[in-house]
Amino acid sequence: MASLSPSLHLPCNSRTGFVGKSQGIRLRVIPASRVGFVRKTVECKESRIGKKPIEVPTNVTLTLEQQFVKAKGPLGELSLNYPAEVKVVKEESGKLRVFKTVETKRANQMHGLFRTLTDNIIVGVSKGFDKRLQLVGVGYRATVEGKDLVMNLGFSHPVRMAVPEGLQVKVEENTKIIVSGYDKSEIGQFAATIKKWRPPEPYKGKGIRYQDEIVRRKEGKAGKKK
Repeated sequence: MASLSPSLHLPCNSRTGFVGKSQGIRLRVIPASRVGFVRKTVECKESRIGKKPIEVPTNVTLTLEQQFVKAKGPLGELSLNYPAEVKVVKEESGKLRVFKTVETKRANQMHGLFRTLTDNIIVGVSKGFDKRLQLVGVGYRATVEGKDLVMNLGFSHPVRMAVPEGLQVKVEENTKIIVSGYDKSEIGQFAATIKKWRPPEPYKGKGIRYQDEIVRRKEGKAGKKK
C-alpha cells in the first residue's frame, strides 16, 4: 500500500509568497488601505404614473409657488406641498407635469404618488368624488338627521355620527349610504369610520361593506353525520 505523502508547507510572508515551486505562481498581498471602490450612478426607472400629464379644466384656477400648489374650483379649494425630490411644472398647453429633481429610490416613489395627489385635488375641486356603502343585515338601516348620520346596526342603541365639514351624506333605500365631497382623502377616511362600526362577517355576510367590495364567505360548521 502506498504511503501518504507528507503535508506541504508553503512559505508566505505579509507581502509576497510562492505557491507551488513547479508552477511558479506568485501571489501579491495588497494592503487594505490601497483597495478602492468604484461608485456607479444607477438611474431609477421613471414612474409610468408619474410621467402622465395632468389635465386642468377651464373652471379650475391654479397657483404655483415653487413646491406649493393650490387649486380652486366650483366645489372648493385644496392645496398640496411637494417634497424636495419632485417638482411640478405647467406647460404651454395648460397641462401639468410632475418631474423628479434627483435620481433616487425615494424620488421614484414620490414621483407617482404626488402626480396622483395633484390629479386628485384638481378633479376634486372641479367634479368631486363619492364613496358608496351598503348595509346588509336584518333590521340594518340608516338615515340622515340634520348634520348627523344615524344607523341601526343591531346594537341596543342607534349609532350617531357627525358628518365632517366639507362632506355630504345621502341615504337611499334606507340601506345605501353615499358620502361625497371634494377631498378624496376625507371621503375615504369617513367611509372607513362608518364601516368600522360593523365590518362584514364572513359567514352570513352581515355588516357594512363598500358597494364594489367582495366579501369572502366561510362555510359554517357542519353537523355530525348519522
